[in-house]
Amino acid sequence: MPEISVIIPVYNRERYIETAVASILAQTGVPSLELLVVDDGSTDDSVARVEAIQDPRVRLLRASENGGIAHARNRGIAAARGRYAAFLDSDDIARPDRLARQFAFLERNPSHAAVGAWIGWIDDRGHRLSRIKRKPRRARLIAAERLFRSGIENSTAMARRDILAAYPHDESLVVGSDYDLWARVARDHDVANLPHLLVDRRQHDAQATAENVSRDRRFRCRIFAWQLDELCIEHSEDDRIRHYRLRRFNKAGDAPDAEYLDWAEDWLQRLRAANQRANCYPEPEFSRLLSLFWASACVHAQSRTHGLRRLAGSSLSSALPAGLWQGWSQRRRLPRHRVVLPASSS
Repeated sequence: MPEISVIIPVYNRERYIETAVASILAQTGVPSLELLVVDDGSTDDSVARVEAIQDPRVRLLRASENGGIAHARNRGIAAARGRYAAFLDSDDIARPDRLARQFAFLERNPSHAAVGAWIGWIDDRGHRLSRIKRKPRRARLIAAERLFRSGIENSTAMARRDILAAYPHDESLVVGSDYDLWARVARDHDVANLPHLLVDRRQHDAQATAENVSRDRRFRCRIFAWQLDELCIEHSEDDRIRHYRLRRFNKAGDAPDAEYLDWAEDWLQRLRAANQRANCYPEPEFSRLLSLFWASACVHAQSRTHGLRRLAGSSLSSALPAGLWQGWSQRRRLPRHRVVLPASSS
């Protein structure tokens, strides 16, 4: 039986699927593995391209219709035979040392349910970009962040298969089922990230549309809702939408007005007080994180002067120095190390 099962869901990714598969088959220093390519009703040449790969480690699970990525991932987990299961998206590329590093970590740390990694970006042709997404390394900060964002990039994740089987993806979530999964896992188990670039994410036009952003907000607000319920804090639909804004000022070029700052200060103070009662998120990491979101809202305010005054005068800011150190120390730049990327498709 294989030690590691790698799950790649695919839906109409004929341009990229062969490169994703090749990056797994080229992994170095790993024990036995199987690769499950889970078709989700593709109508292009994706299935034929996988069928043409002559490697006994590749298993193709076909579907007659599209059931959604959460359903495809659940199918892959149910069919997996390894002690560990790892995910990769069908347009991404795993660096050669990815599985070996993560397998070694989970073998050394039996208390951890899963481990992710940092992620780089490639363009549509497979050329490296300078962009890097750094995730927090340690379990306590990952757990503290789960009310705002996923602590693990799903395409970098490796987990104990029995844990994934106990935490199936919510198939009613059209998008965000991975965020929901890792929020639930991080609530109950230790998870970590390796401070190494182990996966490259492909950037292409289909990923960034106004429709996708609107849909992402709608489903993320559902995930916020169950966490806020567990925190025993009253919340409205407007609160959840405004909460979503807190994590997007850098991405969206958003500039909050004075009324939003009033709401944000009150909301973040309420979150801090609620957590002191309910103890859902680890402290002091959670309060430090709230200070960072407050500082971001103030710095990006329509009136920078007004925002900085609000920042200086708020009790939320008392945790800001520790919050800045916490954020930097978990995401500080890596020492340089040379890796070889598998050949990209043109």
